[in-house]
Amino acid sequence: MNVQSMTGFARAVAERDGTSIAWEVKSVNGKSVEVRLRLPQGFDRLEPAVRQTVQKRFARGNFQATLTVARAVAQQAQPVVNEAFLKDLAGLAKRLQEQFGTQPATADGLLALRGVLDIPDTVETEEERAAFDAAILSALDTALAGLELARQSEGAALRTLLSGHIATIEALTLKAEADPSREPAAIRERIAEQVGLLMDASANLDAVRLHQEAAFLATKADIREEIDRLKTHVASARALLSGGGAVGRKLDFLAQEFNRESNTLCSKSNAAAVTAIGLELKAVVDQFREQVQNLE
Repeated sequence: MNVQSMTGFARAVAERDGTSIAWEVKSVNGKSVEVRLRLPQGFDRLEPAVRQTVQKRFARGNFQATLTVARAVAQQAQPVVNEAFLKDLAGLAKRLQEQFGTQPATADGLLALRGVLDIPDTVETEEERAAFDAAILSALDTALAGLELARQSEGAALRTLLSGHIATIEALTLKAEADPSREPAAIRERIAEQVGLLMDASANLDAVRLHQEAAFLATKADIREEIDRLKTHVASARALLSGGGAVGRKLDFLAQEFNRESNTLCSKSNAAAVTAIGLELKAVVDQFREQVQNLE
């Protein structure tokens, strides 16, 4: 199964009985599925079906869907002018102009007044309306399929990018694991050096107790657990990307775990080389998490 980005755009056009139907759909990042619709007047009845269709197909994202319906001229209802009302308004406008010097009324201004011009609704049978609604929803399916392909295309690019970040995290983890400062001989040398410095500073210190304390601190500073957990998280991240689907939330959780382990590695480190690796690891994890935010 492919991974999807949460950003994409698609357009689909269809025609039924001389009427043009066009959908434009786009999506951006979101924590859940949120749908905003722009429907022509008289088509609000489709809103529940449109929302349900989007929610069934996608797991995350903020979606905007715009429907445009253009009926053929022959199908459009002819406007009806209330001539008596228009005549009364024109007379009133003329009197106002003569008495108060107002601007003369214009034809388009008078026709725009409520009650002057009426465009009756097109008369449709229940069967005709149901068939037309089905055509609109079919066009929506086509548009959403195009949107899904656009999201998958960007998702493929994100998968390649994230796989590269995971490979870098793994390489840095192995580098920290193999750092010479973690060798038992190097640790013993550091402990002996630190104890020697303390003994030189004060002859009254208990050498045995100092060695015990130094060994205890060295044990606390060991990063074996962090390295093991980082390896486990690397394997989990690769499995999620390989499996595909809506893995954005799970990868975001792993990004937080990567960040936690790299922070702990830096705080435990008692060698400059390991600290440098930890800082580099944190930078890569930040890049990984930033890109994960774009995945469904």
